[in-house]
Amino acid sequence: MQPTTALPTAPAPAPATAALDAETETGTGTGTGTGTGTERPVPRWAELTARAIPWVGLPVCLWRLPFAFGFTMGTVQHASFDWTVTAPYVLTLSTVSECLALLCLGLVRGWGERLPARIPRFGGRRIPPAAVAAPAAVAGLALIALLVSWVLAVLGLGSNLQYTAPGWQLLGESCQGVMVLWGPMLLAVTLAYWIRRRR
Repeated sequence: MQPTTALPTAPAPAPATAALDAETETGTGTGTGTGTGTERPVPRWAELTARAIPWVGLPVCLWRLPFAFGFTMGTVQHASFDWTVTAPYVLTLSTVSECLALLCLGLVRGWGERLPARIPRFGGRRIPPAAVAAPAAVAGLALIALLVSWVLAVLGLGSNLQYTAPGWQLLGESCQGVMVLWGPMLLAVTLAYWIRRRR
């Protein structure tokens, strides 16, 4: 009686590897274990910078909110406040600013590379790198212009708010000074996004 020879079979993939491969094929995972859903690993510095952008924009948003209720935060105002105009303007500006800051996280997340699957008709489609990088770069350059304007104003070479006391001035310029870091940070993260996706 001749011994039977079993046909060789391919080894079953490890559960973790199988899950990782499935995520990579569907675009829902990173394929690298980064946990951000990106196609390629995000540099640590870019991840931290993108996370910091909403916090950079928050101080000036909070500093601006009292203006909606008629409190001038120590600034010299040459005209009276019109509540019907000032309140909606300030509240909308602060809300939109923070929403745009949070949107910068898309530069280090999977939803900045591929549309979420829950979006009807277009869900799961890959986003062209230029469609994200170009608007982000334009926004970064516009924010750089704010940085230049702020520096010139602090140096007395441009127009700036006038304050009733040095303490109010220090508070106002500190909040605005933190916010103007948004431009360079956004450009740096955008460059990392472009390089990562164009490989």
